[in-house]
Amino acid sequence: MTHSTIRAAARPGLGKALLALFTALVFAVCSLWSMGAMAQDASERSQAQVQKQQTQPLNNSPVWEGVASGESFTTVTKGRETGVLINKSGETWRQMRNDWISYYGGWAVALVFLVIVGAHLVKGPVKLPEPRTGKLIERFTSAERVAHWTMAFSFVALALTGLLLMFGKYVLAPWMGLTLNSWLASISIVIHNFVGPLFAVSIVVFFIMYVKDNLPEKNDIEWLKKGGGLFGHAPAGRFNMGEKIWFWGGVTVLGIVVSATGLILDFPNFDQDRLLMQQSHVIHASAALLFIIMSMGHIYIGSIGMEGALEAMRDGYVDETWAKAHHDAWYDDIKAGKISPVRSKEGATAMGSQVMAR
Repeated sequence: MTHSTIRAAARPGLGKALLALFTALVFAVCSLWSMGAMAQDASERSQAQVQKQQTQPLNNSPVWEGVASGESFTTVTKGRETGVLINKSGETWRQMRNDWISYYGGWAVALVFLVIVGAHLVKGPVKLPEPRTGKLIERFTSAERVAHWTMAFSFVALALTGLLLMFGKYVLAPWMGLTLNSWLASISIVIHNFVGPLFAVSIVVFFIMYVKDNLPEKNDIEWLKKGGGLFGHAPAGRFNMGEKIWFWGGVTVLGIVVSATGLILDFPNFDQDRLLMQQSHVIHASAALLFIIMSMGHIYIGSIGMEGALEAMRDGYVDETWAKAHHDAWYDDIKAGKISPVRSKEGATAMGSQVMAR
C-alpha cells in the first residue's frame, strides 16, 4: 500500500478526532466562563450582604417575613400544615383564651357563685309549706338515678379539672407555687381527657331516659310568668320550666357542643388542622363556662337550696307534701289515677304500705 493510500484512509479518523477535541475545548471554555460568572455573582452577593450587615446588623426581616407569612413551603415531613413554620392564627387564639374567655368567664363564674351564696345567706333554703305526711311517691327509678349521677359526677370532674387548667396559674399558683400547680394541671389533663368520653355517652343515655317528661306543657308559660314561684305559686308537672330549660339548654345543647368539641380536642389524630383545633377550643371553653354557670343554680337547688330535693335523686322518693308544693300538676295526675305513684317494681317493693293511696 502506497503512502498516498494510507494518508487518504487516515483522513476521516483524524477529522473526527479534531472535531471531538474542538468540542471539548469549547465546552471547557464555556464551563470555566460560567463558573467564573457564578463565582463573581456569589462574591458580589456576599459583599452586598457584608455591607448590609455593617449598615443593618442582624437584619433578617426578609427571612422572618417569609416564615411568619403563614404560607406553606416544601418540607421533608409530609402532613397537614407541616410546611407552615408559624401559624398566624395561634396568637389570635392565645389572646382570645387569655384576654377574653378566661378573664370574663372567670368573673362570670365568681359573680354567679357569690349571688347564690348571698341568696342562701339572706333567704335560706326553700322549706316545705306543710308538715310531711309520711306517704311517699316514687319520683326516680334506680336506672334514672344511675344515669343522673353518672352524668353528674363526670360533669363535676370535668368542671373542676377544666377550671383548674384555665385559672390555676392565676388562683392556685400564687399561694401553692408553680411546681405543685403544674402537678395538679398534669393530673387534671389526664382526668379531663379520660372522663370526657364517658360524659358524652352519659348525656345520650340521660337524654333518652328523661326527654319524654321534659316536653313543653301548658303550665310552662304560667311558671315563667310567676318567676318560678317568686311572684306567687307556679304550677308544674313532673318537671317545671326551670328544669326543662336546664334539660334542653344546658344538658342537651351545651352538653352536645361541649362533648363534640371536646372529642375533637381529645382525639387530634383524625387529620384536624390547627385552625379547627383552635376554633374547637374557643367554642369548648366558652360553652363549658356557660354550662358551669347554669349548673351552679341546678346544683344548689337540688342539694341544699330546697328541702327534699336531694332526697328525691338520692333515694328516689319524695313525700306527698313535697310533690304537692313543687309539682302540683304531677301530684294531681297521681291523685286522679292518671299516673302511678310507683314507677318500678323495685319501688313497689321498697315503698310497701307507705305508697300514697291512689
